[in-house]
Amino acid sequence: MPVNAALKTYLETRRSTPAFQMTEPGPSREEIMEVLTIASRVPDHGKLAPWRYIVYAGAERERISAQLAEVAMARNPALSEEMVKVEKTRLTRAPVVVAVVSRAAPHAKIPEWEQVLSAGAVCLNLSMAANALGYASNWLTEWFAFDESVFELLGVKPGEKIAGFIHIGTQQMHPGERARPDVPSLVTFSGE
Repeated sequence: MPVNAALKTYLETRRSTPAFQMTEPGPSREEIMEVLTIASRVPDHGKLAPWRYIVYAGAERERISAQLAEVAMARNPALSEEMVKVEKTRLTRAPVVVAVVSRAAPHAKIPEWEQVLSAGAVCLNLSMAANALGYASNWLTEWFAFDESVFELLGVKPGEKIAGFIHIGTQQMHPGERARPDVPSLVTFSGE
């Protein structure tokens, strides 16, 4: 079987870049559409596309981040000054942030769990597609991905969930390697 050496090397060395280490430029609108098109090529039993995208770019990231910070400060008035700064930059760390929104729902033939997994596959594909175009990426969730009280602010509809926020930008520095799991300890071969 022929080996795709470039893909193999990429997968062996793939590494997320922390969002705060990203800078401009981010992808153009055309590049974003290309990344999203590539990201959509995932397992999708029943061809449901049980996910959608929300792209946050430009000043809108600042507006939403400021409102998220207000929510965080109202809930915890004792937030440190450092944490207030963190809250105010939730969507501004990278030039572009894409929310992958899961629309998984009960279906006569397609288990809801499979639909959720499809949205997760989109998150990883989206991150790798951004890398393929030369951009750094990071798949994050953070508190506001699970807090339905801010979903309207984020553009998420009732009944939807956030699978992840993919931060995309230009890498300032290589983040270095990190510890990886001990794969042999995680493997069971059945039938041998």
